[in-house]
Amino acid sequence: MTPPLTSCIVPVYNGERYLREALDSILAQTYRPIEIIVADDGSTDGTAALVAAYGDKLRYLFQPNAGTAAACNLGITAARGEFIAFLAVDDLWRPEKLARQISRFQLRSDLDLCVCHVQNFWIPELKEEAERFRNHRISQPLPGYVPQALLAKRAIFDTVGHFDPALRHADSTDWFVRAMDHGARVELIPDVLVFRRLHRTNLSRQMASASREEYLQIMKTILNRRRQKAASVE
Repeated sequence: MTPPLTSCIVPVYNGERYLREALDSILAQTYRPIEIIVADDGSTDGTAALVAAYGDKLRYLFQPNAGTAAACNLGITAARGEFIAFLAVDDLWRPEKLARQISRFQLRSDLDLCVCHVQNFWIPELKEEAERFRNHRISQPLPGYVPQALLAKRAIFDTVGHFDPALRHADSTDWFVRAMDHGARVELIPDVLVFRRLHRTNLSRQMASASREEYLQIMKTILNRRRQKAASVE
């Protein structure tokens, strides 16, 4: 049986510094077949030139800057694979990431999503911060309910919908909650298959205060949605 095509989407905005490492970690995957889609969210650095050097190993899409969620959606719309995965431009996959996750779908035909554990690591310039958090939970493997740890059937996006472009940071949390509310079958595997790079320009740092407002907005939306669902059942 021919393995299913997996579309690997890399949303990027001025990510030239780390993009090559991210792309190479996809190309190093032991699983095939894959297609790589770079969804450029209006970059003004050398991203386009870097991508061009890979030739036909990947597809390049460009849009005016609209946020990570919109870039992910651009990739989803263009994806040809039966499965979809995402990799943040500053993160890395272990070579067996896709293979291990695909194997779970092969064992469980009812599965919609598979996520893995994520290990944070700090850039050398932040070694003091790394030491400060050495015994903190963020230095330990974490359950990866984030896009870069996800492998999903393409069809689930037709059911759950795409990422909400109105959310600039909490879009992935919103999507996972919607997937759960739709009854998506999810498996978390114990393997650490994603390495998340912590640096000075992480979105979580830049949007810390704004993200709190977004999470509150999401919580209100979830509660209202669940109240309406409960009322309709009654």
